[in-house]
Order: sequence, then structure tokens, then C-alpha cells
Amino acid sequence: MTTSSTGAATAQEIEQELSCHLEKRTKRSWAPEEDLFASGALSSLFAMELVVYLEKAFGVMIGGPDLRMENFRTVRAMSSMVLRLGGDAEEGGDA
Repeated sequence: MTTSSTGAATAQEIEQELSCHLEKRTKRSWAPEEDLFASGALSSLFAMELVVYLEKAFGVMIGGPDLRMENFRTVRAMSSMVLRLGGDAEEGGDA
């Protein structure tokens, strides 16, 4: 993944990588603001998989108050959380 000149991933880069991961896992594409769980295509178990993926891919620790469904409901919400937690795409890779 390419990062900005500061070495940290931008919101757009995070959304792009996360969308690619979701597409590989679900065999469909997702708009940045599309509710991933409202369709019934994803489960709470998949949300836990997303926690592990985000931690590994972006070098963040997600716990406590951040383990709320609204932080995982959309690609954009997850990207915002990663940025807030100081995510760094240098870890890279797929979970």
C-alpha cells in the first residue's frame, strides 16, 4: 500500500485497502458509506475478523470503547477509527 509523504496512511488509502479486503472476503464490492451489516451479508463474527484484520493491517489496537458496532458498520467508519487510533499502513498485508 502507498502511504502519504509522512508515512501514515490517508483516509482514502485505508478505505481502498479495506474495500479490497472486504471484496475478497465477501465476493462483492461495498460503497464507503454502505452499512455492511444491514444487508445481512455480514455477521457479528465477521466483525471480530475485521478487528483482527484492522489491527494487523494498520498497526492499531482496538479495544474497550472502540469495540462498538458503529465503528465497523461502514468502510468509512472503520477508516475514521483507524486514523483516530493512529493507524499506520506500514504493517500492511492481508489477514
